[in-house]
Amino acid sequence: MNYGTARKLLIDQAITTEENPDALLMRMQQGKPPVPGHVTSILLALKVVFEELKDATIIERELAHSLYQLSMKSQQLFAAGRKAGIEWPPLLKEDLLRITIAVESIFSGDWQTLH
Repeated sequence: MNYGTARKLLIDQAITTEENPDALLMRMQQGKPPVPGHVTSILLALKVVFEELKDATIIERELAHSLYQLSMKSQQLFAAGRKAGIEWPPLLKEDLLRITIAVESIFSGDWQTLH
């Protein structure tokens, strides 16, 4: 996966419109778990973006907004879904934490992992 593909994937996964019904945030908003393999693809894309931007001093607004949405809104949707009685997949909470840590890594320039 190259940077352009990774960037597009991350932006697409943060979109919550009917035009992109399988986006992570769209599915979670509907109370549905991610499509199998989505989280793995997102994590790979985050690593590719990290490698490309680790020495950058500026991150473009559209990408930064998408990263923020993926890290914060996914956590909020998970919590709201759980409160509403949605039975999320067992590892989704940990996967969302990995996404949040990867996004933080992109912003800090220092790769971190879930311990």
